[in-house]
Amino acid sequence: MTHAMLKGSNIPLEATTVRAVLRWAPGQGVPVVDASALLLGPEGRVRSDEDFVFYNQPRHPSGKVWRLGQKRSADGVTDTIQTDLSGVAPEVGRILLVASADGVTFDRVRDLRILLHDAADPGGEPLAYFDIRPETGEETALICGELYRRGERWKFRALGEGYANGLKGLATDFGISVDESEEADEAAPAPGPSQPAPPTAASPQGAPSQDRPSQDRPSQDRPSQAAPPQPAAAPSVPVAPVPEVSAPLPPEQPGGVPSQPGYGYPPAAATQPAYGYPQAPAAPAAPAAAGYGYPPGAVPEPDPEFRLPPQGPQFIGR
Repeated sequence: MTHAMLKGSNIPLEATTVRAVLRWAPGQGVPVVDASALLLGPEGRVRSDEDFVFYNQPRHPSGKVWRLGQKRSADGVTDTIQTDLSGVAPEVGRILLVASADGVTFDRVRDLRILLHDAADPGGEPLAYFDIRPETGEETALICGELYRRGERWKFRALGEGYANGLKGLATDFGISVDESEEADEAAPAPGPSQPAPPTAASPQGAPSQDRPSQDRPSQDRPSQAAPPQPAAAPSVPVAPVPEVSAPLPPEQPGGVPSQPGYGYPPAAATQPAYGYPQAPAAPAAPAAAGYGYPPGAVPEPDPEFRLPPQGPQFIGR
């Protein structure tokens, strides 16, 4: 028989292992609800942080209380806490069953219900259920109910008590220590876009950046003021390479040469060489084949009686 419970009512439990199932209706804008449990000692507080079973610590070290995780079914979305009551330590007198929504108020959660099942009969009817209605709608964490001892037996009580400061505030009230450094990190504002970025070591102050125009950078051919002037190098006159051409041989001349040189003769009489003259003697190339007048043979002895005919008035002897 399933018991429909009201706030503050309780029922005895015959089952040794129970499942507390949180169920709610999904929809647009509906937050995800997480189930968790706190094991309380004689003073109504946890013995250590290990007595807090939630999504970041889904199993108690004793192995007697654990979180099964969320599932989706035709009736809605569920999250489950299972407890082996027969193995819970004797000093634990109460186990709180908690629902929390991360930063979202429970007025946006529809049809929130906690159902208690006998774990030995998973397909059977629930032992009891309790429809949870927030009192103000601003709660972000709710104590849905509690498992508690009465002598040698266990009972379940429907509660529905809310906390506006979320799961962290609820856990703190029952002795869970909260890491203050994490809260400081969450409260520290992120640097805004208006804050100037610190200068980097790779770009010291005064150095030209890559996105500056080219006129900001010193010209490469402009001497630095700190550097001493360098002596200008003598300009080098480019000399066109002279092709290696074998000079043509003059015609055979008689041994008798006029005592008075004529125009342009002999070439050795030039006292001032012209541009690019004299040329370095070229190495004689090996003839491919002998031709007319080449290679030159032995020069015959000149005829002492031979005279050149006059070539013009400038060649007439005086």
